[in-house]
Amino acid sequence: MTELSSKERMAISRTTMPEQDAIERSANFKEVNLGLTAEWAIREAQRCLGCKKRPCVDGCPVNVRIPDFLERLAEGDMAGAAAILRADNALPATTGRVCPQEMQCEGLCVRGKRGEPVAVGWLERFVADWAADSLEPDKAPADKSGFNVAVIGSGPGGLTAAGELARKGHGVHVFEALHDTGGVLRYGIPEFRLPKGIVDKEVENLKALGVEIECNVIVGRTMTLDDIVNEYDAVFVANGAGLPMFLNIPGENLKGVYSANEYLTRVNLMGAWMDDPCGTPIARGKRVVVFGGGNVAMDSVRTAKRLGSERAIIAYRRGREEMPARQEEIKHAEEEQVEFLFLVAPLEILGDDQGWVRAVRLQKMELGEPDASGRRRPQAVPGSEYELECDIAVVALGTVANPLLTSATPALKVDKWGNILAEENQSTSLPGVYAGGDIVRGGATVILAMGDGKRAAQSIDAYLKSKA
Repeated sequence: MTELSSKERMAISRTTMPEQDAIERSANFKEVNLGLTAEWAIREAQRCLGCKKRPCVDGCPVNVRIPDFLERLAEGDMAGAAAILRADNALPATTGRVCPQEMQCEGLCVRGKRGEPVAVGWLERFVADWAADSLEPDKAPADKSGFNVAVIGSGPGGLTAAGELARKGHGVHVFEALHDTGGVLRYGIPEFRLPKGIVDKEVENLKALGVEIECNVIVGRTMTLDDIVNEYDAVFVANGAGLPMFLNIPGENLKGVYSANEYLTRVNLMGAWMDDPCGTPIARGKRVVVFGGGNVAMDSVRTAKRLGSERAIIAYRRGREEMPARQEEIKHAEEEQVEFLFLVAPLEILGDDQGWVRAVRLQKMELGEPDASGRRRPQAVPGSEYELECDIAVVALGTVANPLLTSATPALKVDKWGNILAEENQSTSLPGVYAGGDIVRGGATVILAMGDGKRAAQSIDAYLKSKA
């Protein structure tokens, strides 16, 4: 292939992602983004300038060698690109779909300073999907260390650590509390953003490396962390932060009020979106209000739309510019005719005489001075209260640590929010026990949990080698 000059690369326009029609997709749970063709993917990869300083790699929490895999892709060497991607990222088809690239690798892309950044996420998805369809999974290494590591939680952090440790020759056993794998990837992210079949394939790749996964084990109830520590040479705790936060306003105990956790779990994990809802029904209101402005709120309101709501509404106490959700998710929601109410705060959820939600009482807000997060603080506008009729209210304000595991392990130090205290290398107050993801960070992103998992695996490997 003829080498392109930097000028020729700069002249290539960024590709676009084919999508389902907005009206059609708002009534089904099929994936919104349809994926790139090989021709489009190769052309997009040719936009990469191959920077010597590689800022995109610095912006990636799992340090994927982005210019290297893009170089192979630009040459049409799909297998070479896949080999790099698989070696660096345990869940590339997942991160290619849900990672906030615009804030990380693409946010630091040099091309972005003079136009559009390289579409790293879309290309990661393309290569990962091609590999899943065209290549056999990587095999377990022949040389075994003789050490066995337990991983608690099969979410993104746990799966990443498991894959990294298996590649290093360690035996890995994952304990999962739910009846299926994936953690938040399966119960928290809708099918239209991350199909469950993708999660299944990523998990099968890890099993091919020798990772063992045992479901229906609630550490802190079925067994304790101390039990696991006594049986394994090291432990990585990545059980997430699955305890939902609520508004603490009157009416939250009414029928038709859901936490986003329950709402999405009933739909994603328990099959409530199917024509035959597997015995796990969910209330389907004509008017659904979701409180929050993050990705989980977007997932919830777009799910409500697909469940048949005539009005699916986001109620957010700040403005559009302050919303923490990905811009792509906001754009997709707007295209799907989701309604946005900005600068409103809930005061009360109102019920009918049967105990069902009938409306929410809102108060208009205005933005004042920035708070600790750097966003302007919302302030109430006196005398601006009003009612908004609705049948379902979903609270999507985030999550906090579930104390099941930590309360049964008093020697494991936690902070005032119940999150496990961990050092930079992910080590905890217990020797040989490491932790990462939401149980350390509080609510965070999939890719940050994966970064913790990768870092923990490196630390655990060094710890085990010091014992050899």
